[in-house]
Amino acid sequence: MKRLALIVAAAAFGIAASAASAKDWKTVRIGVEGAYPPFSETTPSGDLKGFDIDIALALCEQMKVQCELVKQDWDGIIPALMAKKYDAIIASMSITPERKKKVNFTGKYYNTPAKFIAREGVDWEDTNEGLKGKVVGVQRATIHQDYMEKVFPDVDLKLYGTQDEVYLDLAAGRIDAAMADSVAMLEGFLKTENGKGFAFFGSDHSDPAIHGEGAGIAIRKEDDDLRAMFNDAIKAIRANGTYDKIAKQYFDFNVYGS
Repeated sequence: MKRLALIVAAAAFGIAASAASAKDWKTVRIGVEGAYPPFSETTPSGDLKGFDIDIALALCEQMKVQCELVKQDWDGIIPALMAKKYDAIIASMSITPERKKKVNFTGKYYNTPAKFIAREGVDWEDTNEGLKGKVVGVQRATIHQDYMEKVFPDVDLKLYGTQDEVYLDLAAGRIDAAMADSVAMLEGFLKTENGKGFAFFGSDHSDPAIHGEGAGIAIRKEDDDLRAMFNDAIKAIRANGTYDKIAKQYFDFNVYGS
């Protein structure tokens, strides 16, 4: 009977501890990339800015927690979450079946399609046959790498650590084209001085099996209470106008999607 009592007491303590931890998020550390304008970029002075950054801060304010932003290279962004370097990822990470094997996601906070860009005037078709032999740059370890490898196997694919590195080689003529999120390329390259003479070609590309359901916030599977907090906060800033106020600073269209 004593053993049973101890087990029951331990179980009760575990439930109480779990309930307490669900309310114990006073500070939330958020992993961000800082190299994916206009969603996330690092200023010359070292500050972080962008749509992802503003959304992260707004969500923390809504949840009434202190926000700590932790800059992390994209290649290691999920491993660093699992190693508890931070508690969540807000870095334009698409919600995909493959990533769901490792982490949980909130609902989306935006959804935009992928596209190709190249020098203005190219008459290439955005098909595997139309781009056969062309050198196309994408950021490594992204859905765009997965999509290119699956749908464009005859393309000469070149991988980069950051999207900015893709733009540099495209502008220098070291690659023929690039694929990434259409908004990221429009705002982060085509509208800049370096993007003059370049343009989109082909149609939107969006395969739910690869591109997922939009960009969401990644959370460790054991932190479902934090995921619920973020989901509630996303709904709240969408309802109270904060989301639209932030979005209008960056986009002249509905970045949230349908």
